[in-house]
Amino acid sequence: MDFYRIGDKIISRKKILFSLDKILRMRSQGKSQHEVAESMGVDRSFISRLETLGEMRKARQIGVVGFPIKNKEEILRILADKGINNCFLMSEAERTSFVQSKSGTEIVNEMMELIRQYRMYDTVIVLASDKRTKWIESLFDHQVITVDIGTSPLTEDVYVEPARIIEILDHII
Repeated sequence: MDFYRIGDKIISRKKILFSLDKILRMRSQGKSQHEVAESMGVDRSFISRLETLGEMRKARQIGVVGFPIKNKEEILRILADKGINNCFLMSEAERTSFVQSKSGTEIVNEMMELIRQYRMYDTVIVLASDKRTKWIESLFDHQVITVDIGTSPLTEDVYVEPARIIEILDHII
């Protein structure tokens, strides 16, 4: 839905996103908050609040969760080269084996333990299907970076572009 009724107003989501993109473009081109605010007809403090809302913090402790990853070993090497060893990556075969080799109680217990461990990191990168990334993101109350690797349900391994992972890491490390 592109339009929302709020009281007597009709709000265009498309117009908001277009304006937001314009603000970010202008700021990344070096314009000051004051210049952008004047150009857009808003208060400078609005620009500041937008930047605060979308700011990605530099990460101290990073965890990575992903499945089903075709080039798991390659991604693990990249993560290790960047000093990240808190990884839980699985291929589809490993994920299937994980589920089939355990009772329901064991699966729940192991998943709860993984969630507990990953809640300790200040940033978690999630490589998974669209529905899984949303579900995992909802479990954490800190910075989560999602990389949707396909539409749910994924039943085959997916190649994750290494350059995409490197770019994310370069921004948060």
